[in-house]
Amino acid sequence: MMSRLLAVAAGGSLGAVARYAVSLFVARFWTHEFPLATLLVNVSGCFVLGFFSTFAAERLSVDPFWRLFAATGFVGAYTTFSTFEYETERLTEAGTVLWAGVNVVTSVVAGFVAVRLGVAVAR
Repeated sequence: MMSRLLAVAAGGSLGAVARYAVSLFVARFWTHEFPLATLLVNVSGCFVLGFFSTFAAERLSVDPFWRLFAATGFVGAYTTFSTFEYETERLTEAGTVLWAGVNVVTSVVAGFVAVRLGVAVAR
């Protein structure tokens, strides 16, 4: 049991650092109100989860330890759904309802497409 918890913790720490790195990178060139870093993290996280889960299940025999590390730990900490929801609410409160709508539609549609693409690439 302890090794499973450590796998999730290790993956989670790397996922959190990766998420922060994306935020820093995007902040260097994106100055608009729209939360582009969160969108990029959510869509790329969808791709990684779709790819890894499919590849691990259909092409390789991946130890459950590594599944916990990658899918639950890394991707779980990397993606930011709660941040996405909070930033959408902030856009609404700021009166930029159009940006809030763009954020919701783009995140959901692009996230779904990214999961499908990840599954297809893994196969």
